[in-house]
Amino acid sequence: QVQLVESGGGLVQAGGSLRLSCAASGRTLSRYVMGWFRQAPGKEREFVAAITRSGVSTRYADSAKGRFTISRDNAKNTVYLQMNSLKPEDTAVYYCAADTLRALPGGRSYEYEYWGQGTQVTVSS
Repeated sequence: QVQLVESGGGLVQAGGSLRLSCAASGRTLSRYVMGWFRQAPGKEREFVAAITRSGVSTRYADSAKGRFTISRDNAKNTVYLQMNSLKPEDTAVYYCAADTLRALPGGRSYEYEYWGQGTQVTVSS
């Protein structure tokens, strides 16, 4: 089993940047496809970005393309989400998740078996 802990959230003005981190313990992160999802109040959890085990391939939601970058450092057992040009509509709790079964970065929450507790991102206008 793997435990995931997100950090790096906070309050930022529109146009600003944040870098989220997801640290894993219990298992080697390099074994898993990793994803970031988010959930805004009153809305369903939605896909943001995902990355393959090696980090060679990535996948983004349309809302994240050109602004967010997912990366990983398997030596540090950590996955990152660099978020630039933030907008108020990016306000949500952000979760990282691990997919233990697939090799390709999925965009559906049911494809991920392990989840962190989330970190709040608030973007003010």
